[in-house]
Amino acid sequence: QVQLVESGGGLVQAGGSLRLSCAASGITFGIKTMDWYRQDPAKQREWVATINWDGSTDYGNSVQGRFTISRDNAKTTVYLQMNSLKPEDKAVYYCHIQKNWGPDYWGQGTQVTVSS
Repeated sequence: QVQLVESGGGLVQAGGSLRLSCAASGITFGIKTMDWYRQDPAKQREWVATINWDGSTDYGNSVQGRFTISRDNAKTTVYLQMNSLKPEDKAVYYCHIQKNWGPDYWGQGTQVTVSS
């Protein structure tokens, strides 16, 4: 059974930093991308960042230059280092895995709140 467990969310002041983690279990091969999305209740779900299987990365315009996605050597944990946080970064952050075939997977989400 595939499980994605996020951690690292919390409350931080504007300008501060947080590091999110997402540990994947039950999935050992066939991962195409590991991603982070976020959703604020008043907005649609937004793509934040992707790390591809070859290690290349992509970022949404709103986080480019402030957030960094990475993963561990085993390629089962993905991280999101978030710097220079802004109040508009407040959202529930979700980890996502897209496989080369078959279903994709989502974590349960971790809340990030940024106070001004």
